[in-house]
Amino acid sequence: MREDQGHKLARDPQDLERLLVSRERAGDVDGMAALYEPHAVLDCGDGRLVSGREAIRPFYAELVTMGRKFDFGDQRAAIVSGDLALTSTRLPDGSVTAEVARRQADGTWLWVIDQFSIG
Repeated sequence: MREDQGHKLARDPQDLERLLVSRERAGDVDGMAALYEPHAVLDCGDGRLVSGREAIRPFYAELVTMGRKFDFGDQRAAIVSGDLALTSTRLPDGSVTAEVARRQADGTWLWVIDQFSIG
């Protein structure tokens, strides 16, 4: 992974989840938001959708401020079709995440859709 403004960039869609959890645990809210495309959509798991990187950042800032810590889970192999990838992780509590990532022009990956829990 190369770095951009001090943040490692995901060269593989499988990198995104690990980077998100690591940055959340470090309190790096800007780094968390940097994993999303500018117009990404985040399903917060409570029926609320957050649209756009600029709205995703304060959502994560609130989680970090509350002291919530993400857990590393059992990440499933990404399903890749061209410049799109479906990523998914089974978390320790049994819930499952689902995300769609897109390959960027520089070959790195960013999430465009993120759903905290599908079950």
